This record gives sequence, structure tokens and C-alpha cells, in this order.
Amino acid sequence: EIYRKGKIPIICGGTGFYIQAILYDIQFAEQEIDYTYRHELEDFAEEKGNEALHDKLKKIDPESAEAIPAANRKRVVRALEYFHQTGEKFSVHNAREKERKSPYNFAYFVLNDDRKLLYNRIDKRVDIMMSTGLVDEVKALLEMGCKPGMTSMDGIGYKEMLTYLSGESSLEDVVELIKKNSRNYAKRQLTWF
Repeated sequence: EIYRKGKIPIICGGTGFYIQAILYDIQFAEQEIDYTYRHELEDFAEEKGNEALHDKLKKIDPESAEAIPAANRKRVVRALEYFHQTGEKFSVHNAREKERKSPYNFAYFVLNDDRKLLYNRIDKRVDIMMSTGLVDEVKALLEMGCKPGMTSMDGIGYKEMLTYLSGESSLEDVVELIKKNSRNYAKRQLTWF
């Protein structure tokens, strides 16, 4: 639509994955989630651990198991679900998606800075989040019915704050963890691009 108007579209922000999905017209097939199977996998991981769940993936799809770390339970579950629903290995699906050619002549512009300056800005941003009410925001979300484990509560800042609100961690430790996880995320973003 933007091209038809003779303009150049600019996508600003977002994860590398979502930008790639737009550029390569990756289709996200609407699939009914089998919550019974998902809960079985999650219960299995709770009982036997992430490594045991990862071993299940290794048996049916070694390529995906190689690409997805055992600690990333959500992605391991997703790969197992995909196989369960379609009978196709998740690695085969991903390889097919990577073969897509973009219909666009595009360019990435990635803003970067000296690592030390970037990390200082991240730390300052977390301090601002704390001073503008992150604790109260997470409390309010819990009161509204949001629960740990929901995708919406899995974002950096929220998931760490949950451990403070449940009494598992001190506020000081949580703030440091939010800073650390934010820095690691920034590093992964740059690696992606």
C-alpha cells in the first residue's frame, strides 16, 4: 500500500524476527493449540527437567534440538507441538521459510554504540523504569489476572519482578538482574542483525 502511494516504507523497531517476517512474507499458519498436549509437555519438563524435554526433541528432530537450547523451554515445546500437529519436523519448516526470497529491495540500518555507553544507557533506563513504577505496574497486572508463565508476563522486567513480588528475591537483586538481562538482550539483537 505504501509502495502504491509512491513512498518508501520504513519499519522502525521490533525484533529481528518480526522484521524478517515482513520482509520475507513469512506466513504464520493459524493452528489450533492443543492445550492438553502443551500442558503434558510443560508438566513433563517440570517433573523431569528441561534436558529431558530437550531429549524428546532430539529423538524426533535432531536439527531443531541442535538449534534450540534446552533452557529455552518455550521454543522446545513449540517445536514438539509443531511436529505433533503437522507430522513435519520444525527444522524442515524453518529451512523452507529460510529459502524464501524477499520481494523487496531492502536495507537494514542498525543503530549501535560503544558497548560501555550502550550498557550505561540500559542501566539508566532500568533505573527510570523502577522510579516510574515498575513494581506497581506488575502488581496491578497480577491483580488483573495475569499470571507467571503467560507470554505477556515473560518480558524483561516483568518476569524478574515476579520473583521479588513472590518473596524469592530482593528488590536490589531483581534490579541488577533486569539490567543484566536487558544487556544480554541488546547483545542478542546486534548478533541477529
